[in-house]
Amino acid sequence: MKKKYTASFKDKKDWLNFTKQIDNIRPKEEDLLQKNTEINRVPKLDLHGFSLGESNEKVKKFIIEFSNRGYKKLLVITGKGLRSKSQDNPYVSDKLNVLKNSVPEFINNDEDLKKKINKMSTANIKDGGEGAIYIFLKNK
Repeated sequence: MKKKYTASFKDKKDWLNFTKQIDNIRPKEEDLLQKNTEINRVPKLDLHGFSLGESNEKVKKFIIEFSNRGYKKLLVITGKGLRSKSQDNPYVSDKLNVLKNSVPEFINNDEDLKKKINKMSTANIKDGGEGAIYIFLKNK
């Protein structure tokens, strides 16, 4: 026959203290979900409305900041360039997608940024498709 456990005075006191703080305890699944969401969050930079020079400056700061913070993946939204007003100028192609093409080129030509990046690729449709790029960062 198994001996019955009798709680000590200290165990009873600990249990009472625990039950008084029960409102501060969240389900384990909630904690894991929140932690997972924070870890897998992808920082996003939207360049709509910025000039080429402003965009390059913002992209550089964005990549450096999040690389230093330990992120692995970034999303840069350049847009597809379909609404530009270049059709009013006969010397500029209306198919020219300035930021879509120049931002990756700027990144590839900047030695400081190239050291921080593993690769770049076109984003999934849900994140902007051809009007956005993923930037995968190297480990620190």
